[in-house]
Amino acid sequence: MALVIPVFIPHEGCPHRCLFCNQHRLGGHQAVAPVGGDEVAATIDLWLGRCRPERLHQVQVAFYGGSFTCLAPERQLELLAPVQSFLERGQVHEIRLSTRPDGIDAPTLDRLARHRVTTIELGAQSCDDAVLARAGRGHDSAAVIRAARLVRARGFRLGIQLLPGLPGENFASLRRTTATVIGLRPDFVRIYPTLVLEDSGLARLYHRGGYRPLSLGRAVAQVAWMKKRFDAGGIEVVRMGLQPTGELERALVAGPYHPAFGELVLGRLMLHQTRRLLAEAATDGPVTLVIAARDRSIFQGQRSVNLHRLRRLGLAHNLVVRTDADQPRQTVRMVAA
Repeated sequence: MALVIPVFIPHEGCPHRCLFCNQHRLGGHQAVAPVGGDEVAATIDLWLGRCRPERLHQVQVAFYGGSFTCLAPERQLELLAPVQSFLERGQVHEIRLSTRPDGIDAPTLDRLARHRVTTIELGAQSCDDAVLARAGRGHDSAAVIRAARLVRARGFRLGIQLLPGLPGENFASLRRTTATVIGLRPDFVRIYPTLVLEDSGLARLYHRGGYRPLSLGRAVAQVAWMKKRFDAGGIEVVRMGLQPTGELERALVAGPYHPAFGELVLGRLMLHQTRRLLAEAATDGPVTLVIAARDRSIFQGQRSVNLHRLRRLGLAHNLVVRTDADQPRQTVRMVAA
């Protein structure tokens, strides 16, 4: 089994308070002292102790919450040093961290490489300069491109995080951002539709009537469009929508939040596949569709919304759905009745 060991460094290192950010609230760490090296080691020991060693084939330590490379170099080393002994003993295999695009340069990457960091995620959020400026990011799209190229050139795995629905973004802007990211060839992306969170600048803008978040339906449609393009480009989308937590739900003011947002997106994509297959079949006779057994609920959609849509379109009569253990996940195949 794969294990990700989380080490949270709430809001450390970040030189900005972006318009959408409420990380201090989400982490629940407003007054907590910074995590020290001993705590990093204790956290790793705790997580490893919960699992049988022979069952762990891939263990990753992941630093969450702050802009890691914007920390002082000695602070970065304080956090990375305790992981090294676990790497040497083969108990940990990878280190992953997140940072800002403008926190990447050659000396920083040299330091991370010496301490065996394997994966760097860049919080790009957008590749539209006007959108980045309105969000108060403090960097432009050129910084995203430059950082991504440096990370890839040094042999790290590259992840990119995006926030569709930021103020000033429209679908044309979203298309350009998606195309730019595909051109950067990251190993994976995460897509988090913008939410309005309490005590953020975006919440104040929202309450003044200056910002309208995406509806849930529109966010699902946009992220489905993005995932389809990333899939076609051979780029894995590893997460869609924020991880549901009590802190997040208590801080939520508005926006396209759903605890199973990723499943909504996958269900929409399976609906698109189904509609295309049924349209191409152009028959009034029985039609059999084959899906993976684990995809039945995704195929049906939340509260069977996909089945209801197919019925409204007149596409569900004489429709039979069966499962096949060999069918690839999130795909639909039509077979002769």
